[in-house]
Amino acid sequence: MTVCGLMRIVLVGCSLIAIGGAGAAQPVERPLRMIAANAVKDGLQQLTTQYERQFGHRVEIVWSGTEATARRIAAEERFDAVLIGGEAIDRLVAAGHLAPDVKVAVARTGVAVAVRNGYPPPVIDSADALRAALLAAPRVAYSAGPSGVYIESLIVRLGLGEQVAAKLTRPSSGAEVAQLVARRAVDLAFAQVSELVGVAEIQSLGPLPPSLQNYTIYVAASGRSDVHPQTTAWLRFLTSPQAREAIEAMGMEQP
Repeated sequence: MTVCGLMRIVLVGCSLIAIGGAGAAQPVERPLRMIAANAVKDGLQQLTTQYERQFGHRVEIVWSGTEATARRIAAEERFDAVLIGGEAIDRLVAAGHLAPDVKVAVARTGVAVAVRNGYPPPVIDSADALRAALLAAPRVAYSAGPSGVYIESLIVRLGLGEQVAAKLTRPSSGAEVAQLVARRAVDLAFAQVSELVGVAEIQSLGPLPPSLQNYTIYVAASGRSDVHPQTTAWLRFLTSPQAREAIEAMGMEQP
């Protein structure tokens, strides 16, 4: 083979390497993974779409109740950020599962009441009225999440702990409570306002009266290590003025 022929082979080989390098697949950025409470689902879905369009970063949301989410994180499930009730966030920070200095309050909501279709709507405007409604209802439900923890304590305060215990159902999330009401599996139910907004086949009685109301603040926080580089930017977006409309549409408010 002549020197010129050898040079041609070398040049062609180099060209192919160059072409292959230029056309090689670039690494695809993994989505930012967040575990979030069902109570903020509708608003967070809307905000995720806005964020992805505006910034071009993908966000993957895994939905779960607050207490179930806390158990998943304690079991070291992989995630970049979490959005659940603030008290559960504080416990996870104290246990070393979340970064103590990267958390933001996203939304505040109270407890609402609903009954199944066809059930006579009770009056709930005072402690005495609520006591009567709880005694009269054949089946009552509240969740294992923040709203349910409060309702359980309220039932005790009303002196009804033993009287209503046999007719209580306590699923893991308020979203499940809403579905029980919609399926007519329970008659009277309590959940976060956002979990009962817009649910078909139920009669929403609205929030508890101010004298009996309790508020939950939903807080977003970052994992401790190896988190997505956009995690802090995503949490900042959730507390921006741009996010207010989506949060208020759920019956919540920015803290």
